[in-house]
Amino acid sequence: MTDIIRKGALFLMSPKCYDNYFLEHDFLDIPCFKALLSKGLGLAIIAGSVLVKVPQVLKILSNKSGEGINIVGVMLDLLAISFHMSYSFMNGYPFSAWGDNTFLAIQTVTIAVLVLYFSGRKAQSVVFLMAYATLLYVLNSGLTPMKALLTIQSCNIPILLVGKLSQAYTNYRAGSTGQLSAATCIMMFAGSVARIFTSIQETGDQMMIITFCASTFANGVIVSQLIYYWDKPAGAQAVKAKVKKPKSKKVD
Repeated sequence: MTDIIRKGALFLMSPKCYDNYFLEHDFLDIPCFKALLSKGLGLAIIAGSVLVKVPQVLKILSNKSGEGINIVGVMLDLLAISFHMSYSFMNGYPFSAWGDNTFLAIQTVTIAVLVLYFSGRKAQSVVFLMAYATLLYVLNSGLTPMKALLTIQSCNIPILLVGKLSQAYTNYRAGSTGQLSAATCIMMFAGSVARIFTSIQETGDQMMIITFCASTFANGVIVSQLIYYWDKPAGAQAVKAKVKKPKSKKVD
C-alpha cells in the first residue's frame, strides 16, 4: 500500500519533494509547493479540456447552425492548437504541460466541420477533415525538422491573435456573440491564464509562455464581449425581432 502511495505521489512530484513532504515533513518548501501546484493545475486543465468545447458543439448541434461563428477564426485557432501540441510533443515536454491541446484539437476540428456542414458546405467539411489528419501526421511523425517546428511555434502568436480577434470583430459587426458558448469561452480564458504559470514551472520555454500570454489577452477580449452583449439577441433573432416589432399608429 505504501509503495502504491509513493508511486502515485511521484507522479505529481520529484523524489526530492517526496522526501521533503513524507519523510522530513517539510511542508513549507516553496519550490516543491510551486512544482506540485503546477502539476496539479496542468492535470486539472487536461481534465477540463476533455469537455471545455463540448457546450459549443452541443449548441451548434441543437440549433443546427454555426451562425456568428467565424470559420476562419476557428481554423486559425485549430492551427495554433495543433502547432503548439506538435512542438511540445516532439520536444518531449511533460504531458501535463500540453496534454489539453490534444482534446482541444479534437473538439475544435469538430466545431469547424459542423460549421461547414450546417452552412451547406458538406463536401468541404470532409476535405477539411482529411487535410487536417494529413497535417497532424506530417507534424508528429518526425517528417518535420525541429527547426521548422520552432519556426511554426513562433508563428503561433500572430495566428492565435488573428484567429481570436477575427471572431471578436465578427461579434462587433453582428452586435452579438451569436452561437458562441459562454461556458466554453470562460473555460478557455481560465485555462490560458493557468497555462502561463504551468509553462513557467514545467518547461521554462519563453515561446510557450509568450504564446499563452497572447492567448489570455485574446480570450479575455471574447469574454468581455460575452458580458457586454449578454442580453442582446443573436443576429437572425435580432432581425426577426425588428420585423415583428409593430409600427406605431399615427394619431391625428
